[in-house]
Amino acid sequence: MGETPKLRRGWTTGACATAACKAALEGLWGAGVPERVSITLPKGETPEFAVVGGAVGDGWAEAGVIKDAGDDPDVTHGATIRVRVAASAGGVLFRAGEGVGRVTKPGLPIAVGEPAINPVPRAMMDEIVAEVAARHARRPDIEITVSIPGGAEIAERTWNPRLGIAGGLSILGTTGIVRPFSCAAWIASIHRGVDVARASGLTHVAGCTGATSERVVQALHGLPDHAMLDMGDFAGGMLKYLARHPIPRVTVGGGIGKLTKLAQGAMDLHSARSQVDFAALSDWAGQDLTGCNTALEAVTRAPGLAPIVAARARARIREVIDAEVDVVVIDRAGTVLAHAG
Repeated sequence: MGETPKLRRGWTTGACATAACKAALEGLWGAGVPERVSITLPKGETPEFAVVGGAVGDGWAEAGVIKDAGDDPDVTHGATIRVRVAASAGGVLFRAGEGVGRVTKPGLPIAVGEPAINPVPRAMMDEIVAEVAARHARRPDIEITVSIPGGAEIAERTWNPRLGIAGGLSILGTTGIVRPFSCAAWIASIHRGVDVARASGLTHVAGCTGATSERVVQALHGLPDHAMLDMGDFAGGMLKYLARHPIPRVTVGGGIGKLTKLAQGAMDLHSARSQVDFAALSDWAGQDLTGCNTALEAVTRAPGLAPIVAARARARIREVIDAEVDVVVIDRAGTVLAHAG
C-alpha cells in the first residue's frame, strides 16, 4: 500500500483579490502591472501569485489573478478575480463589479447594500493600499472594484442567493488559504444562514440532509428560501449553533438512513463517519433486522419503524436545542414515511 497523497492547498477569493489589487496599484502608481506579486496573509505566510490581464488607463489600472483552490472542490476554482483601482475622493472605497454580489439581507458581516466583500479581504486590501501608497509617496485614496467574469452564473451553484447575496459571488476568506475538503466552510455557511434568518425575523427554519428532503419540507411548511439551512450531514454543526442562537421553531428533514443515524445519536451523518446500528433497529422494531443492508430496507420490512425513527430523532434534537421541533423522514423518491412533532 502506498502513502495517501497529500492534498494541495489553495488560495481564497480574498487572497486572490488582494494580490490582484496590489498588481493593479503598481500599475497605477509604479512602472506598470507586474507579472507576479506576493502578499502577506493574516498568519504571516507570503505566497506569490501570477498576474493576468494587466491594463493601465487614464487614472486607473487593473489586474487579474486566476483562483487556484488546490485540491478543494471549490466552484470558484479557475475563475479570474479582477481588480480595477482608480483615485477616490477619500479613503478606500469598495465596489462590486461584474460577477460580485451585493448584500440584500441583514445578518451577514457586511451591511445591506454593500458589495459582498468580507471583512478580512477588505482589511487585507486596505493594508495593501497603505503599503503601496507609502512606497510610492501617494495618498491612500483608492476606489477598488472587484469583478469575477462569469461569477453570476457560478453563484447560482452556491448558497449566496439564499443568504441574500444578489448578482454574484462573495469575496471570502479569513486566513487566505483554502484547506482541501474542509468541513469548516460548509458549517460556516450554516451559521451564516442562521444569522440571516434571525436578522430577518424568521421564527421557523429547516435543516435538511439533501435536495429532495429540502424540497419536501419547504413545500410542507411553505417556508421561504432563506429559512432553509443547508444542513447536509452536519446536524451537529447546525444544532449546536441554534442552541446558542435560538429560533423558536426548527424542522429537520432527511432520508431514512441519515435520520436513523441521528436518532441513534450521531451528529455527523456522513457515511464515512457514522453507520446505522441494525441491532438497535431490531430492538426498536421488535423483529430481527440485522440482515438488512440499508435503513430503507429495514423500514420496508418493518413499516412501523419509520415513526419510531422520527420520534427518536426528534428527541435527540431536543436534547440539544430548546425549540419547537418536528422531524420529516422521506424515502429516495421524496415520499414522507413519517412526521413527528
